[in-house]
Amino acid sequence: MTDTPARLLNLLSLLQTPREWPGSELAQRLDVSPRTIRRDIDRLRDLGYPVEASKGAIGGYRLVAGAAMPPLLLDDEEAVAIAVGLRAGAGHAIEGIEEASVRALAKLEQVLPSRLRRRVSTLQAATMPLTRGDGATIDARTLTVIASAVTGTERLRFGYRSGDGTETRRQVEPYRLVSTGRRWYLVAYDLGREDWRTFRVDRVSDPVATGARFTARELPTGDAAEYMARSMARMQPRLEVDVSFAAPAEFVVARLPSYLGVPEPTGPGSCRLRTTSHDSLEWLALRLALVDCEFTAHAPVQLTDYLNDLGARLTRAAAETPADRPG
Repeated sequence: MTDTPARLLNLLSLLQTPREWPGSELAQRLDVSPRTIRRDIDRLRDLGYPVEASKGAIGGYRLVAGAAMPPLLLDDEEAVAIAVGLRAGAGHAIEGIEEASVRALAKLEQVLPSRLRRRVSTLQAATMPLTRGDGATIDARTLTVIASAVTGTERLRFGYRSGDGTETRRQVEPYRLVSTGRRWYLVAYDLGREDWRTFRVDRVSDPVATGARFTARELPTGDAAEYMARSMARMQPRLEVDVSFAAPAEFVVARLPSYLGVPEPTGPGSCRLRTTSHDSLEWLALRLALVDCEFTAHAPVQLTDYLNDLGARLTRAAAETPADRPG
């Protein structure tokens, strides 16, 4: 194999398998001399790939963890598996890794051959995720188109459905994607309204990057997350929440979204959460119930009233006798 770039890629592909390769075996695989293998190993090291060599009769080469993440070579099956996994995760906001997942998906789909892109789409269309009902499902393509436009500072056109069902067409300068832990939002400058806007991504349809570049404007205040938080505060009523749990604080904190804060221990098996929330009453009640322990809502009164009504409905549903059941 005389093509050096192709030989280096083949060598790297072999080294990415979790084993140690004797130099003689690599030379035989690539049909070159052991001396050429040593030179190629040095080239890979110069490119940032941490290749470790061991001496002795059974010594050889292997790729190890380094200080930085070098590019990886993926075969067809690996690329499809990663793309499907990223698409499934990106469709639901996953706290802590959401933005990185979308960036990785956008990069991967940009270089996927069309045959693999079709396989990814076919696999996703044939599967149904078991969702927890804690956020709107989003088409992964919508996220990747928006993410690419944000990265490339490229104007974006899309259809948008407002909360009351009104359909409009928008052209924007996309600034940043923001995840709240259960929903995705786009912070952008709306060219038609000549003002900054936030858009729920699950209400966006048919996004198209126009190809027109722009110079990013400065947000009116803070970063995108702060701007998003202020926008949500204007859209949702502010709830001062006070809830006691009959469970240790570490048990409760593991089952609540981090943005609700950390409960304070009030005893060996109890804790109390005092926080501010802009969530709907329905969502907040659901999250408290999913903690899966006894709890008492002290405030706000709207929450206690809603929990009383919800509890009464659930009690009536559970009171159904076998004779009442259909079939």
